[in-house]
Amino acid sequence: MVVRPVTGAADLRRFIALPYRLHRGDPNWVPRLRMEVKQMLSPKKNPFFQHAEAQYFLAQIDSRVVGRIAAVHNRLHNEFHQDRVGFFGFFESVDDQRVADALFEAAGAWLEQRGLDVMRGPASFSTNDECGLLVQGFEYPPTILSPHNPPYYVRLVERAGFEKAKDLFQYELTDPNMPERLIRGARLIAQRQKIRLRSLNLRDFDREVERVKQLYNRAWEKNWGFVPMTDAEIDHLASQLKPVVVPDLVVFAERDGETIGFAVALPDLNVALKTNPSGRLFPGILKILLASRRITRIRVLLLGLLKEYRRTGADALMYQWIWEKGYALGYRWAEAGWVLEDNVTMNNAVVRIGFRHYKTLRLYDRPL
Repeated sequence: MVVRPVTGAADLRRFIALPYRLHRGDPNWVPRLRMEVKQMLSPKKNPFFQHAEAQYFLAQIDSRVVGRIAAVHNRLHNEFHQDRVGFFGFFESVDDQRVADALFEAAGAWLEQRGLDVMRGPASFSTNDECGLLVQGFEYPPTILSPHNPPYYVRLVERAGFEKAKDLFQYELTDPNMPERLIRGARLIAQRQKIRLRSLNLRDFDREVERVKQLYNRAWEKNWGFVPMTDAEIDHLASQLKPVVVPDLVVFAERDGETIGFAVALPDLNVALKTNPSGRLFPGILKILLASRRITRIRVLLLGLLKEYRRTGADALMYQWIWEKGYALGYRWAEAGWVLEDNVTMNNAVVRIGFRHYKTLRLYDRPL
C-alpha cells in the first residue's frame, strides 16, 4: 500500500471517482455531480483558495485506489481564531484501519510542515462547507450540502487517535402546525419591535446578495469554529444557488428599513441527484431535472440575526414564514441545522418550534 499526493488530471479523476464506487451499495448515499466536485477542488475556480491551500492524497493497493484525503491550510481561519489548526476533508476509505492511518499520517505531515499543531475534521473545506462526520442517524439520507458516511468511518477516525471537538445537531420537522402559543408570542414581540418580514426579490438579486454580505459575518462571528466568508466566496455561492433558489423560502427580517436577519431554505436537491448514481452530467441531467419536480423536502440552511435582535421572536417568525410558504408550495418535510451542541438558545428554539433532533455530526481534533 502507498499513499501519494495527487499530481495531475488523471489522479484528480481517481480522487473524485472513489466514493461513487465505494458507496454504490449504500441506499442513503447521494452522488454529487462530478463536474461540481471538480470545480470545488480547483484552486482556479474556487475562491476559497484565495486564502487557503490544500493537498490531495490517494491511498492505493497495487493500482487500486482504496482511500483519499485532503489536507487543508486555511490561513483565514488561523488569522481569525489566532490558532494553528489545520483541517482534513474529503476523507474516504475502505474498511481497513491501515489505510485510514496512512491517510491521516500523510495529511498530518503536510499540515505539520506548515507550522500547524492540530488537525481537525472532517471539513470539506471549512465549516462554511460540508463538515462533520455522521455519528448518529445513519438510517436517514443526507440533505443538500450535508455529509453522509458509513458507520465504520467513526471507528476508523477514533482509532486513529482523534477525539471529539464539537457535535453538530440536525433537526427534522414533519408537522405543518407550529405551536400557536409560540407564534402568537413571537408576533407580539415582533410588532412591538416593529420587525417585518419579506421574501427574496430575485429581480434585485445582486443587491440582496450585498445585504447578505453585510449580515453573514456579523451574525455568526461568535460561533465556535466560524470562519468569515469573503465577498468573493459569497458571490460564488450565490451564483451556484441562484438557479435553485425559491424566493419564498428566503426571508429577510427588517426593522426601520435596516436588515437585521435572514434565513435561507433550499429544496432538497439530493432527492433529484439520487436518480443519477454515476454523477455524470450526461445523460444524468435529464433524470435530475425530471426528479426535481417531485421534491417535497427542504433544508433550512442558514438562519442568522444580529446579536441585539436574537430575543425578539424574529427567529421563530422566520421559521414560521418558511414553513407556511413551503407548505403552500407542496413541501412536507424540513430539516434545520446544523446547530452547535452548546448553542443552547438556538437548540431550545428549534425544539420549541416543533423540530426533533434526528442526526448528529461530529468534528474531531488530533494533535500534530
